Amino acid sequence: MKTTASHSADTVAQLQRQLAAAEAENDRLLALMARKEAQWEAAKQSLFEQFRLATERQFGPSTEKYWVEQGDLLINEAEAAVDEEDAVEADGSDVDVTDESPAAEPEAAKRRTRGGRVALPPELPRVEVVHELPEATRHCAEDGTALKVIGEAISEELHVVPARVEVIRHVRRKYACPACEEGVQTAPPPAKLLPKSNASATLLAYVATAKYQDALPLYRQSQIFARHGAEIPRNTLARWMVQTGERMAPLIETLRRHLRQAPLIHMDETTLQVNTEPDRKASATSYMWLQRGGPPGQQVVLFDYDASRAGRVPVRLLGDYAGRLVTDGYEGYAEVVQQNGITHAGCWAHARRKFVEAQKVQPKGKTGKADWALNQIRKLYAVEQQAKALDPDARLALREQKSRALLTQLRTWLDKSLHQVLPKSALGKALHYLNGQWERLTRFLDDGVIPLDNNPAENAIRPFVVGRKNWLFSHTPSGAQASAAIYSLIETAKANGLSPYEYLRFVFETLPMIGEGDDLDTLLPWRWKGTLPI
Repeated sequence: MKTTASHSADTVAQLQRQLAAAEAENDRLLALMARKEAQWEAAKQSLFEQFRLATERQFGPSTEKYWVEQGDLLINEAEAAVDEEDAVEADGSDVDVTDESPAAEPEAAKRRTRGGRVALPPELPRVEVVHELPEATRHCAEDGTALKVIGEAISEELHVVPARVEVIRHVRRKYACPACEEGVQTAPPPAKLLPKSNASATLLAYVATAKYQDALPLYRQSQIFARHGAEIPRNTLARWMVQTGERMAPLIETLRRHLRQAPLIHMDETTLQVNTEPDRKASATSYMWLQRGGPPGQQVVLFDYDASRAGRVPVRLLGDYAGRLVTDGYEGYAEVVQQNGITHAGCWAHARRKFVEAQKVQPKGKTGKADWALNQIRKLYAVEQQAKALDPDARLALREQKSRALLTQLRTWLDKSLHQVLPKSALGKALHYLNGQWERLTRFLDDGVIPLDNNPAENAIRPFVVGRKNWLFSHTPSGAQASAAIYSLIETAKANGLSPYEYLRFVFETLPMIGEGDDLDTLLPWRWKGTLPI
C-alpha cells in the first residue's frame, strides 16, 4: 500500500510540475506575443507617421518660410496673381494709390496696400520727357492771350533698358624714335582678372551673379548671350567661373582671418554631388560647409567644399578658434569643440522642427504634447524678440528673469513625457532630441551673446540649396571649390547690405591692380561700402 501511495504521490507531483512548466511556457509565449504585438503596433504607427509626414511635405503647407514661394513655380503665375488681386478689389478692402501730385509726402508714397501701385525708388535715375500743348492751343479761346505755364502734372513709369552686349577695344599706342627707329614702346595693357581671356570684370560679375545668386545655369546663360548676338559656349563660361574662383583665394583667406576673430560663429553643412572626384564614385555624397560670424555691418559668410562630413573638417575650418559655436545637433563638431575649448550652443529651431513634425501626425482636430512643447518654445522666442535690441548683459538679465522659468517647466515636462511615448514615434524622436541636446540648448542662459538658434547659417546656405535644384551637381572638385569662393563673396556682400553684382564687379576690377604684398582689407565689403557716396 505504501509503495502504491508513494508512487501515486510522485505521479501527482510530476503532473503538477509539468502543469506548472506548461503554464510558465504559456505565460512566456503570451508575454512574447504581447511584446511582438507592441513592436508591430509601434512599427505600424511609425510607418503611418512617416506616410503622414511624406504627404504633408508633398502636399501640405510649409510651416517655415521658403526661399521661393510655391506660387512662383506655377506656369499660370501671372493669371493667378491677377485673379487674386481682382478678388481683393471686388471685396473693397484695398485702394489703388494713383495720386500723381508731386506734393505727396515721400513716406506716404512708400506705403502700399495690397493690390496698390508700387512706389518707384527715388534713387533710380530719372529721364524727363516734357509733353507740351500743341502750338495752336496755347492761346486763350476767349481773347487770344498767350497761355502761361502755372504748374506741372507729373506721372512716372518704370522703363527697362535690355541687356546690351558690346565689345571694348583696348587700343595700345606704340611709340618709336623716328630717327633711329629703335626702342619701340607700347602702352601697358590694363590689369585683368583673367589675363588670357576676353572676359571683362563686368561680364564675369554678371555671369557669377546670375549663376550663384539667381540660380541660372550656365547653359541657359549661353542661350541668352546667343540671343544677344554673342556666342559664348557653356564650357567657356564654366572655365571662367573656375578660374575666377581660384583668383579669389587670397581674398577668401582674408575673410577667414576676420571670421576667426568673431566672438561667435554659426556653422552648417549640406550635401553636394561631385561627378569626377578621384577614387570616388560619381554618386558619392560630398558636402558644402558654411561658416558665418562677425558684428553687424562686418558679417563674413564662408563656403568650403569637402568630400567628407567627418570631424576633421570643422577642425580644419576653425583652426585655433576658441570662441562660441552654434550648430545643429550633428556630433561631428565635438572634436573641434573639445580640442579648442569652444563654447558649443545648440539650435532651438531644429528642436522646434521635430515637434512640428510630431504635431502634423496627430489626429486631426486634437491637441497633444507636441502642441504644449511648441507653445513653450514660442514663449522663448517671444522673450528673444524683446531682447533683440538689448546689449548682451541686459539680454542675459532678461533671459534670467523670463526664459529660465520657461525652461524649468519644459524640463519637468520632458522628464515625465520621455517614459510615456514610444521612442521611435515622431513625438518620441522629438523628445529624445530635446533631451540629448538639452545642455547645448540651454547654454544661451549663461551668455548674452549666444542666440537662440542657428538660423543665420541656414539663411545663408539656403541660396546654395535652391541653386542646387537647378544645376544638380559639380563636375570636378575644383569647380566645387570655385563655387564655394564665389558663393562666399556673394553671401558676404548680402549680409552687409550690398548689391552682389556691384560688389563682385568692384572686386574683379580692383584685385588685379593689387600687388602680392598689398593689404587685401581694402576689398572687404565694409571697407568698400564706406567709400560709397552717401
